[in-house]
Amino acid sequence: MNNTASDEWQTVCQFDELAPETFIEFRVRQKNPKPGTMPLMGFLFLDDQKPRAYVNQCPHLGVELNWMPGRFMDADNLFLQCSTHGALFKTDSGECIAGPCQGDALTALDLRITGSAIQVRLPE
Repeated sequence: MNNTASDEWQTVCQFDELAPETFIEFRVRQKNPKPGTMPLMGFLFLDDQKPRAYVNQCPHLGVELNWMPGRFMDADNLFLQCSTHGALFKTDSGECIAGPCQGDALTALDLRITGSAIQVRLPE
């Protein structure tokens, strides 16, 4: 089956479902996942009223960032934080600014708003 570009986009939620300090977690649709691998997860949130989405995977060891469902921010609510190693990431770019993966970045998902739906896809 040949996927077109529009088939790669997946709806995560409606825009009005996003609220400040709320994270929506979802499974990222992959073109050809390897059999037996864990599903790729993502998260979506508002960053100063702008929606952003990242793959939920720390660049250091590939572990999920959150320590509980919907818990991605540090204690000061300024940076995304890896619950395993404490690495801190800028919300607007995913760049790691502290921790074992400093200089790396989270994988940003392409994002678009179609009507009132927020859609994401893995970057090419």
